[in-house]
Amino acid sequence: MSAFAAPIPLSLYIHIPWCVRKCPYCDFNSHEARGAVPERAYVDALLADLEQDLPRVWGRRIDSVFFGGGTPSLFSAEALDRLLSGLRARLPLRPDAEMTLEANPGTVERGHFAEFRAIGINRLSIGVQSFHDEHLARLGRIHGRRDAYAAAEAAHAAGLANFNLDLMFGLPQQTVEQGLADIADAIALQPAHLSYYQLTIEPNTAFHHSPPTLPAEETTDSLQQRAHLELTRHGYARYEVSAYAREGRHCRHNLNYWEFGDYLGIGAGAHGKLTDPASGQIHRLWKLKHPRDYLAHAGTPAGVGGDGMIERQDLPVEFLLNALRLVDGVPAALFYERTGLPLAALEPALTQAREREWLEADPSRLQPTALGLRFLNDVLQVFMPG
Repeated sequence: MSAFAAPIPLSLYIHIPWCVRKCPYCDFNSHEARGAVPERAYVDALLADLEQDLPRVWGRRIDSVFFGGGTPSLFSAEALDRLLSGLRARLPLRPDAEMTLEANPGTVERGHFAEFRAIGINRLSIGVQSFHDEHLARLGRIHGRRDAYAAAEAAHAAGLANFNLDLMFGLPQQTVEQGLADIADAIALQPAHLSYYQLTIEPNTAFHHSPPTLPAEETTDSLQQRAHLELTRHGYARYEVSAYAREGRHCRHNLNYWEFGDYLGIGAGAHGKLTDPASGQIHRLWKLKHPRDYLAHAGTPAGVGGDGMIERQDLPVEFLLNALRLVDGVPAALFYERTGLPLAALEPALTQAREREWLEADPSRLQPTALGLRFLNDVLQVFMPG
């Protein structure tokens, strides 16, 4: 089979940049909503943005849709329904497409969960982060423990049992016991999926300018190991560096990223990755970041923040940066199918990584060992150009 002969899955990411309050650890493209969010104007801009990208994906089907932010659930069901109707009129959508909406556990938003389900949203990702009120306050969250419980219960009641909980560890002044209590609370709410990731201090955030005191490395290591055992014991399998799921409940949208699939990105600051089978070129493109600028230029060439081809020498590490996040890795043949390069392009780095016991010895798979997952950045350095 020649490269790109197998269809490359295509997903759609839609960025809605507004939130109630900017959290001090957040480095995403999010902006505090000062007054009402401009729903109608922004949906118009998103559809114009999509129109401009259509020639790049003629004849291709959307397998999953992900509304990220910001807080997309600040938008009304009516606005999102108009957007989804516009999407369906422009592109074929897989009948059983996974459609995820990020939500915060605010009391106003959770009252709309049933409305979101009625317009076709079939998966929620709820940003809980912690069940301890003192930790939530330090993180700048606007909800408390009771709100988190109520949001999960509302998701079940609305028929949206396929929901994810975002949970963080390594929080300021967090103990191992508090972290394990968060895990117990999350398990009690019976989510289908759990994103479990360590708080890191990123540039251009409030925490970067005024860093909090974080737990010692041995504390976070112990917590992560014990949390892994608890989640596994309760039927949550780790399938990606920071993701656990019940059987059959992996996030299909994120799996497409890890497997180096294609995705359109519309919205302020949204990124996309698209393969041109005819030329063999793989492009990354992104839209203007600030909502004001995006609203003014979406759907025109001026609305594109950048469009760059991934150079041939960079493709191996770009592919592995994603694929090696998966606990089970990917079939070795996928490298050729998604990059157009022969597997030989990974030698001798592949041999070196296996000799260091960072990759499994099975030649039919590109799969990290437990050691490789732990030191993933070191593994990737082996495959860097030059």
